[in-house]
Amino acid sequence: MATSTLTPAEEAQLGQTIEMFEVITQSQPNDYQSLEILKEAYSKLGREDDAKQMARRIAQSYVQMGQYSSAILEYETILQQSPDDIEVQSALKEIEVKASSISAQENPEATTAQRRGDTTRLSKPSGATSLEVEDGRRAMQKLFVDGKHITQADFDLCWPEVDPFGAPSAVVEPFVQVLADKQVHPIEKSLKILSDKSRLVFMPLQNYDIDMDLARSFPAETCRRWCVLPIDRMSKSILVATANPFNQQAAKELTRTSRNQVIWYLVPPVELAKNVRKAFR
Repeated sequence: MATSTLTPAEEAQLGQTIEMFEVITQSQPNDYQSLEILKEAYSKLGREDDAKQMARRIAQSYVQMGQYSSAILEYETILQQSPDDIEVQSALKEIEVKASSISAQENPEATTAQRRGDTTRLSKPSGATSLEVEDGRRAMQKLFVDGKHITQADFDLCWPEVDPFGAPSAVVEPFVQVLADKQVHPIEKSLKILSDKSRLVFMPLQNYDIDMDLARSFPAETCRRWCVLPIDRMSKSILVATANPFNQQAAKELTRTSRNQVIWYLVPPVELAKNVRKAFR
């Protein structure tokens, strides 16, 4: 999108996005999702040299992760715009050689097997068969209880009970916030544990201009039940704030509304809950 077609508000939002994600990629240089967002923002502002540099970094990140097909596509996109780029041509040939030597059975881009055991068993109304909801309970229990941060009794006390069949009238507080509220485990330490394990980018929300119209296009019951919030759209991705990075059920419910890729960002639960309430009053 050319800069002349952007309104001042859109330019300001893109500038804010660039500022935030430049900081993120300085500390996490191989976070290709954040690099992708930067590339899109630069392109919309007409900063084509910066967008091309991001494309190179994205391709290099894919190579380091062994995702050769994605790297090839990224480099080929660059060549469509700059067919005489010798450096990109050389990198592309090197990747194609590596990729051709890998068998289909050893493809590193194969989708990671679904985690098993991250479930909460909940009973349906009227005595129907129980439903296992992949809400991240097992993963959280392993992190906090098996990791000797809290006791099993404290975990059971603080884990939020949810009704997957009803429409909650209020936001269900995230587990890590309940831990802090009951003075079981400090929120800063809980977020550090989640960030280290999930490898999600941590994003404060207080200075982010959340797209409330986008947020409200998703079901209020999903956002309240799991305390998640779509905050922005970049290219073909939806940025979603969460305080439980292992909640597969929330991801499933969100993707029923949008076919776009969901990119999770770990955020402070107080800020998250406040914005969910603001979005769905």
